[in-house]
Amino acid sequence: MPQLSSFAARRTALGFVSALAVGVLMPSIASAQQPPPTTPPAAPGGTPAAAPATPPAAVAASPSVAKDGRVFELRTYYCHPGRLEALNKRFRDHTNKLFVKHGMQLVGYWIPIDKPDILTYVLAYPSRAAATKSWADFRNDPDWNAARTASEADGPIVQRVESVYMSPTDYSPMK
Repeated sequence: MPQLSSFAARRTALGFVSALAVGVLMPSIASAQQPPPTTPPAAPGGTPAAAPATPPAAVAASPSVAKDGRVFELRTYYCHPGRLEALNKRFRDHTNKLFVKHGMQLVGYWIPIDKPDILTYVLAYPSRAAATKSWADFRNDPDWNAARTASEADGPIVQRVESVYMSPTDYSPMK
């Protein structure tokens, strides 16, 4: 098998990683910490149109996706410097209860050892459509909006949020 030059191999790898990041990760960036997105135009009958909840074709078509597996969401919150404890307090005192109220299953929360002001956590849902509904209901909850406003009395907490939806593989111990 002929070997690629080092430059060509790096260029190919960089292209793959860039395509993966843009095509898979970027569409999933969202934030419950920011004001909710504008409401979609009303459908006939006056109710807002629902956003599509169809998973990307590449994931749905993979033979390695577990049948009847839950949908997991990996969320990473990048806090303003020194505001991580305010975020932890908000999760501890308000957010977790509201997540459960709106059908989100709490899987786990982590703080990176070598990176300050970051919180990473995982939620689980029965389906992508259930995740979409849970987030819409959460963002519209008056208790959430009051908790967010009160917790940000000393200034904003979160700079940005990254969200990635994941399907378990058929060999994953957690489905």
